[in-house]
Amino acid sequence: MRYVGRVAAILVVAWALGCERGPELFDAKGVVTGVEPAARQLSVDHEAIPGLMPAMTMNFDVTDPALLEGLAPGQHIRFRISFDDGVYRIVAIEKEAAEGATGSAGAPGTAAPGATGSAGASGSFEPVADEGQPAPAFELVDQDGRPRSLESLRGRVLLLDFVYANCPGPCPILTGAHVRAQKVLPDDVRDRVWFVSITLDPERDTPDALRSYGAKRGADLSRWSFLTGPRAQVEEVVRRYGVGSVRLANGEIQHVVVSFLIDPQGRVVKRYFGLEHHGDDLAKDLADLARRTG
Repeated sequence: MRYVGRVAAILVVAWALGCERGPELFDAKGVVTGVEPAARQLSVDHEAIPGLMPAMTMNFDVTDPALLEGLAPGQHIRFRISFDDGVYRIVAIEKEAAEGATGSAGAPGTAAPGATGSAGASGSFEPVADEGQPAPAFELVDQDGRPRSLESLRGRVLLLDFVYANCPGPCPILTGAHVRAQKVLPDDVRDRVWFVSITLDPERDTPDALRSYGAKRGADLSRWSFLTGPRAQVEEVVRRYGVGSVRLANGEIQHVVVSFLIDPQGRVVKRYFGLEHHGDDLAKDLADLARRTG
């Protein structure tokens, strides 16, 4: 099977040579349900991927936007996923002829029979909440046990993400970038910016656990809400933001790594996919938006 892109070739060679901590590679197939070249995102209704995740519809980061050229919803594809330190990305894609393809295990946007995980009752991932649209509402509880809703934060610029306290990979890195952004915010906008982190693991992430997680990473908790709540309530928020989650046998939770810049009227202004965003750049975006809307 031929794969597109030099990135894939490099990864395969590194894997074959037995790199000390090379990524795990998984082959999969499914049906494209959405393409976002600017965000380097591909949504796929895919079959079960042995050793990685059950069948479902979800968004993936794509290493090279050139891999997305010519793709459209309904296209049958085979693709390769790199999984490394809790982050999974598509590194290669091959189109299939629809006539000969078996496609995905379920209709686009639904979970295949037997799909599990905590992405909602159906086990499927919604599209990631889009720019220019109202941010999905939430009513949860913060690290001090106080109710906190999107409506209660109206009037502030928000940077919102999804993490969990026992995350071994991307969550601490993401939180670290946001802590940096919080620390370097200019004084004239500091009071108009708020940070929100919603747990992906409400059964373990009590308010105390989230307070400890945030404090250990240097977050200023006077302007940062780490939110949890009943499992069904949290899962509905996760589903509506399109982040999704899949709990692995070892307790780790896979999810779309994305943060949302939300304006004082509660609309999504910008999405940041993955971990390749420096805290200083995030702080600039936050300050610019606060000044434009203040």
